[in-house]
Amino acid sequence: MKISNEVYKRLINNSINAKQNKYKNKKIVYNNIRFDSKKEYAYYIKLKLLEESGIIQDLKRQVKYELQPSYRFKDKTIRAINYIADFEYIENGIKHIIDVKGIRTEVYKIKKKMFEYKYHIEIEEV
Repeated sequence: MKISNEVYKRLINNSINAKQNKYKNKKIVYNNIRFDSKKEYAYYIKLKLLEESGIIQDLKRQVKYELQPSYRFKDKTIRAINYIADFEYIENGIKHIIDVKGIRTEVYKIKKKMFEYKYHIEIEEV
């Protein structure tokens, strides 16, 4: 069976793309810290500079918030639902929760609503 050059190239490209990240993000490692994207890494550098200059305080990465605890149902344990913020910091006494977004998935949209309802803090999307 013969295939055209165009079909061959598409097959090759698809097999290469299958190894890439689902959302085409390129993971970055900087000072032994793994970032999910170049955008998240760049925002971290910005926040580090702000922290070093004293504009923000208590910068944290990958902060886990429980949205719903785990529970038992019909002899099964149902896992907790958590939201993991990309960054958290304090500025002028106000806590900021940052999520560096490329794509707003449906799961993220639901978790954002649950987080804001439970913690009364708006997630800032960058």
